[in-house]
Amino acid sequence: MKHLFLVVALPLFASGCASTLPEVVASTDHPDTVPDGRPLRYRSPIDGYTHRMPVDPKPWRGLNDAQAPKKG
Repeated sequence: MKHLFLVVALPLFASGCASTLPEVVASTDHPDTVPDGRPLRYRSPIDGYTHRMPVDPKPWRGLNDAQAPKKG
């Protein structure tokens, strides 16, 4: 078990002690990092909520006849 721990821990420790940075480093002064749009504004999650009460069903035959294509 100790050997397995050393096999895993030693490369992690050695990579943490590396003195050179990788060639590609993100920079904050790059022109692509400037925000293009306007800042976002807070919008309440219940902004468009409309309270609705349950209603009894309407007679389906009348609704079906109103939706049917007209004959003639």
